[in-house]
Amino acid sequence: NKFESLPKVSFMTSRMKSLKYLDMSNNLLRHDGADVRCQWAESLTELDLSSNQLGDAVFECLPVNVKKLGLQNNQISNVPRGVAELKSLEELNLALNRLADLPGCSGFPSLQFLNMEMNSILTPSADFLQSCPQVRELQAGHNPFKCSCELQDFIRLERQSGRKLSGWPAAYVCEYPEGLRGTELKDFHLSQLACNTTLLLVTALLLTLVLVAVVAFLCIYLDVPWYVRMTWQWTQTKRRAWHKPPGEQGTVLQFHAFISYSERDALWVKNELIPNLEKGEGCVQLCQHERNFIPGKSIVENIINCIEKSYKSIFVLSPNFVQSEWCHYELYFAHHKLFSENSNSLILILLEPIPPYIIPARYHKLKALMAKRTYLEWPEERGKRALFWANLRAAISINLP
Repeated sequence: NKFESLPKVSFMTSRMKSLKYLDMSNNLLRHDGADVRCQWAESLTELDLSSNQLGDAVFECLPVNVKKLGLQNNQISNVPRGVAELKSLEELNLALNRLADLPGCSGFPSLQFLNMEMNSILTPSADFLQSCPQVRELQAGHNPFKCSCELQDFIRLERQSGRKLSGWPAAYVCEYPEGLRGTELKDFHLSQLACNTTLLLVTALLLTLVLVAVVAFLCIYLDVPWYVRMTWQWTQTKRRAWHKPPGEQGTVLQFHAFISYSERDALWVKNELIPNLEKGEGCVQLCQHERNFIPGKSIVENIINCIEKSYKSIFVLSPNFVQSEWCHYELYFAHHKLFSENSNSLILILLEPIPPYIIPARYHKLKALMAKRTYLEWPEERGKRALFWANLRAAISINLP
């Protein structure tokens, strides 16, 4: 028919003392929520208002004793809380409306069946499960579900509660996100880690701590801070050299060789190495830290300057050398020069055998040099020492400016 006013229909029934069932579907019923009271027959228990033009205000104009209510195919977008007190309502049909969520049951304490099909529900609220303990059957299929952690939790709780999801699983399909469109909810699963924010944060924090610990361990094991510090010193020294006055630019070779040795091997250097190279035929200029380091400059800067001003760098290797921190600095900078200038400037003298197990991990450059380069061994027999000195002189033979 063409009934238009819901309040007028209610007044038409007010004197029908025996009316129990009323079908007003497929009309033009509206209710704008104005201050117009509705007065239905108290005996009315079933009311069908489907396929009309009713909005949210319809819940202000309903029979209080209704048990079965049909409101499908209307324009309802929200079920107002605290407006309708339908304590006897057992079945509610809200299919084909504009609802974005399941309604609460604060006004429907006796509700047992709810139809919410074909609405605009993306993610049902978990509040429905708490506020509607009496609902035994929920029909919520054919909605544009957004497959997310909240939806997965809702389905899990719904199944645990013992209620029945009508139309499961065919009517429950993911619409969003695009990559999951068409996937049935029963086939949609997310891990506990992806859905539990606290667990995700704790896991991320633990992984970060483990990663930091591993990086810190590797840095300490490989002595990364030391190399960073030495590289910084090298660049600072180079920067100071670049900013020298024009007349002081350029490094001039002043020594045949720079000697690097442990203080515990100083007696051999002073009594054997220096006298045999600096005296006799062919004057050899040796750079020794005790006499050639410039006061006022840092030790690292003195080491770099001496290495750059020397044609060769002689390293007196022994177990004492391995245990010396300053020898490590000198080896590092000499090795740096070796690669930056593509020169053959290192001479290794093995004063005493070095067992491989006593060489620390950070001395990997020394291990590599001893594995790839020929080194001179100090002979215990006096008769072989003349050849040793001849070979060493030949290795550093050059005419200095």
